[in-house]
Parts: sequence; C-alpha cells; structure tokens
Amino acid sequence: MKIALIGGGGREHALAYKICESDLCEKLYCLPGNAGTSKIAENVEIAVDDIERIVKFCKDNTVDLVVVGPEDPLAKGIVDMLEKEGIKAFGPKKDAAKIEASKSFAKYIFKKYGIPTAEYETFDNYDDAVRYVKQKGAPIVIKADGLAAGKGVTVAEKEEEAINALKTIFLDKKFGNAGSSVVIEEKLTGEEASFLVFSDGDSILPMIAAQDHKPVFDGDKGPNTGGMGVYAKAPIVDKQLEKEIIEKFMKRAIDGLKAEGIEYKGVLYAGLMIDENKQPKILEFNCRFGDPETQAILPLMDSDIVEIFLSCIDNTLASKSINWKDKYAVSVVAASGGYPGSYEKGKVIEGLDEVEKLDDIFVFHAGTKICDGKVVTNGGRVLNVVGLDKDFKKAQEKAYKAIKMIHFDDMHFRNDIGNKAYKYL
Repeated sequence: MKIALIGGGGREHALAYKICESDLCEKLYCLPGNAGTSKIAENVEIAVDDIERIVKFCKDNTVDLVVVGPEDPLAKGIVDMLEKEGIKAFGPKKDAAKIEASKSFAKYIFKKYGIPTAEYETFDNYDDAVRYVKQKGAPIVIKADGLAAGKGVTVAEKEEEAINALKTIFLDKKFGNAGSSVVIEEKLTGEEASFLVFSDGDSILPMIAAQDHKPVFDGDKGPNTGGMGVYAKAPIVDKQLEKEIIEKFMKRAIDGLKAEGIEYKGVLYAGLMIDENKQPKILEFNCRFGDPETQAILPLMDSDIVEIFLSCIDNTLASKSINWKDKYAVSVVAASGGYPGSYEKGKVIEGLDEVEKLDDIFVFHAGTKICDGKVVTNGGRVLNVVGLDKDFKKAQEKAYKAIKMIHFDDMHFRNDIGNKAYKYL
C-alpha cells in the first residue's frame, strides 16, 4: 500500500517508524515530516492545514491510506474530504472530532452519558465569566472552548490569574474563534494519566496507559508545555483501574456519540485525573494519538499497526488484539531554550549518530529539519529520546544516558521524567 502520514512532529515520527514495520506498507509519504521521517519516508512540503493540497496530492499519487496525526485537520474535516474522493483515511470525521475541537460539546457528552468529570459552566462573554470566577474563587481552571494548540488552558491558583486568562481569551482575542466561549471548571487534584483506545465506531481496542509531564521544569514547576516527557506502561493504572476506565469513560464516550448519531472511528485519547483514592475523572478527550504519549507507547507495540488502522476503517476491530512487549518505555523531550515561550531555531544538533547505535533506544524527531546536510532545530520540542527495558529504572537510566550524548545550543530537558512511577512499582 501507498500510505500518507499527515504531520511533522514527534508523534508522526513514531507513527512513521511503526507504519514502516508493516508488511502492508510499500511506500510512505510524510506531509510535511521532519528530519527524522526523511530517513524512512519521503517528506512532502505540504502544511497540515492545507487540506485541499493534501487531498490533491493523495489523489495524484494514488495513495491507498491516509493516517492523520494532528487534531487541526481532523477538526476541519480532512477525513470527510478524503473519503469523498474514495481514499481511505484513519481518524474521526469532522462531527466526531468535536469531542476535542469543542470543550463545551465534550462536557455535554460527559454530562449526558454519565462520564465522571469536574463541575463546570460554559460562558460566551467576559462579564458573566468574571462574575462566576468571583463567585467560585480559586483555584479554578479556564479553558478556551476551541482548539488552541494546547495553550488555551489556564490552571489559576488565584482569582487575578483566572481573570487575566479571561481577558486574554475574550478581550485580547488571543485564540481567535477558539476563544469565542470558555469552559470554567473546578480544579481537580491527583495525578494525570493518558489512556488511548482504537475505535471502529462499535468496538474499542485499548492501548497501554501512559503518564505525561506537562510543566517545563523539574518537580512540575513552570508553565505548561505540550509535554516534556512520558512513560508507559504507567503503573498507576493497574488492571482494576484499567477496566474501570474502559467501561466508564471509553465505552460510554463511543456509545454516547453513537447515540447522538456520530460514528467515532480512529483513536480516542482520554486525559484523566486520578485522585488519592484511585478515583478517575475525565479532564479532556482528544481525537487523535497523544504527543508525547505515542512516542512511548508505539515502541512497546508488537502488532501490525496498519492492520489495526484498516480494521478501524472497515468496522472489523472486534477481531483484532494487540501484543505488547514486556518492557517499559521512558521518553524524555529535548527542548529549545526558552520553550514554551520564545526560542531560536536553526541550532545544529550533535550526537545523533552515536545515540542511534545504542540498543533499546529510539530517537523520535519533533522540531527538526535538514539544513545544508545537517540536522538543526526547528521547533520548541526538538527530540524525544526513548529508553526501553524490562526494569523501569533501567529504562529511565537508558533514556537519560542517551539524551546526555546529544547536544545543541540552549538545549533543555527535565531530569525527573519517570520519578512519579516509583510509588506504584
């Protein structure tokens, strides 16, 4: 099969690696890809939001299957457009992608179908939202309703911080139409976990749980990022909790959407908060593979991912299962200095060749490109360095040994990715 993969981040490099393992993959295009994907696929310089050009490219090149990485093209209906042209596409259609693209729609689904979540209210104007914040007090969470590239959520510890977030959304219009309304909800406490499943609209096939680290500095300090590292399988999610998550969250969501007349095909990703009593609540659903979760989950998958993609599209997922390696994966992100604020691009990356020779190490590129024959930085999150081992501590040690062999100017990474796992091991 000719396969096209949409996206250019670390998630897409991990997906490209896994797709290339499949005997079904004869040719892989990455649109636009990065320096890492260029080694295993043909990069094509088309932006992820240029949907008309993507569809035309896939038609002109007789692509058999399109795999969509980021949420933005899914929310804009790329799967609908590809299917109209007779091209198979893996990912939810526009109406199903609303589970991520509209936080108020997601909350409606949670409430109607009994999916445990935080207390919340939705507002479409600044004054009413400020009144609610003053009534409830802090800590409180402010969320722009639409897609804001992971930057539309403020966990406000003080009222002033919450009101400033509302000013940014409503008055400064930082997020444009994505901020035309907000969801304001209680702050949940505990530990976050990510749980992903494949779905064909009827059946689901679970992946292993992962735990992300969003704040930029050690000890979960500093502003939130897209994710500074992750590990899988996350031991906080034991067999009993996994069963509860599947029944109360994943199945209720898929069945609830179906009851609304929406068929959900693709990956459904739950961001969960698990309190001290091991009681989970949903923070959000995402309509795609997580980033950086995918970079830790896929190296542990011992099954053909292209077969699973096709079974989701063809409604035959019930006949599939996934084999998992008896190992842990710890992934550490190497980021540009200044991220998630302003940062410079074009820094030469050294040490990659040596690291890629190591056993049980994967380096997935995120913000990289080739310039004058050298790999240089091209984003905030630059690389994902993943260590694998049957022993969790050894997996963690492998990841850190490898990342310390890599260098670029102002490179930054957290030194505590994985430490949270030890209380559950």
